[in-house]
Amino acid sequence: MAKVRHSRLQARKWSTVTLVLSMLFMLSVVLLMLLGLGIFFLPINDDDSAPSDLTSYRRMASERGKGLGKRGEQWTEVISWEPRAFIYHNFLSKQECEYLINLAKPHMVKSTVVDSKTGKSKDSRVRTSSGMFLRRGQDKIIKDIEKRIADYSFIPVEHGEGLQVLHYEVGQKYDAHFDYFLDEFNTKNGGQRMATMLMYLSDVEEGGETIFPAAKGNISAVPWWNELSECGKQGLAVKPKMGDALLFWSMRPDATLDPSSLHGGCPVIMGNKWSSTKWMHLEEYKDTILPRYMPWRSSAGKVYDSCSSLYSGVSPTILLFDGYSLLFWPNS
Repeated sequence: MAKVRHSRLQARKWSTVTLVLSMLFMLSVVLLMLLGLGIFFLPINDDDSAPSDLTSYRRMASERGKGLGKRGEQWTEVISWEPRAFIYHNFLSKQECEYLINLAKPHMVKSTVVDSKTGKSKDSRVRTSSGMFLRRGQDKIIKDIEKRIADYSFIPVEHGEGLQVLHYEVGQKYDAHFDYFLDEFNTKNGGQRMATMLMYLSDVEEGGETIFPAAKGNISAVPWWNELSECGKQGLAVKPKMGDALLFWSMRPDATLDPSSLHGGCPVIMGNKWSSTKWMHLEEYKDTILPRYMPWRSSAGKVYDSCSSLYSGVSPTILLFDGYSLLFWPNS
C-alpha cells in the first residue's frame, strides 16, 4: 500500500515538473519569435551605448518593410524623458533621403513662421532656412514614409500634416520655439500638435544640431557631446545624421502641453543641412494643400479659381500658397 502511495506521489511530482518545463519552453519560443519579428527589444549595454541615464535599444535584425532602397540596422535611443524624445537610427534609406531632396530642391522658397492671430505664414528672422511642403500621400514613396512614421509613433497617418522639406545653408538657423499652438485659430484643423518627427536627410559637417534648451537631465551625457558646436552645448542636442529620425512629443502623456519641448535648430557652421518634418495632431488633420475651394496661382502667374481648372492633363503643377511652393498632381 505504501509503495502504491509513493508511486502516485512520484507521478504527480513528475507531472508538475513536466508542466513547468513545458510552459518555460513555450515562453522561450514566443520570446524568440517576437525578437525575430522585431516586435520585442532587449536593452543592451556595450561600448557604444549611451552613458548612465540614456537608454539604448537595438533591433537585432534589420527591419523588413517597404521603402526605397535598403536601410541598415535600425535601433532606437531614448535621449530624454522631459521632453519625451527618441532617435530612430537608419529610419530612412540613403535613396529615400536623396529622393526627398531632389523632389523639393527646384521649388524651395524662404521659410516662414505661423502667425498666431491669423494662422497665415509670415517672414521672420527667427527662421532663416528655405523650405517647401509636399502633399500627404503624394506618391508611393511618400506614402511608405508616412506609413512608417505612423507605425513608429502610433499616430494615424490621417493625423499628420504633409511633409515639409527644409534646407539650411551656412549661417542659417531656427531659434527656439514650440511646435504646439498657444491660440485657438491654429487648432481648428486637427486640434493641437502633439508630436513631431524630424528626419535628417543629410549629414552636417559642423553645427546644425537640433537643441532642446529646456530639457531636464544631464545634457552632456550624449555620446556626441564633444562633437557639438557651442550652440549645441546650450541644451540637450541631437547631431544630424543622414537617415536618422528624431521623434519628440509636445504634449505629456496626460495631454497637457510640455514646455520642455522647446527646441530650435543651431546655425550651420560648415556644410548643408537637409531635413524633413512631419507634425502630428490629436485629431484627423484635413490636408489644406489640396486645392478644394481657394484660389491658386501657378508658377507662371496664372490664377485658378478651383481645382477643377487644373484637371486638364497638367501633371504635375507647381503652385504657390502662403509663400510656399507646392507640388500638386491632380491625377494621382
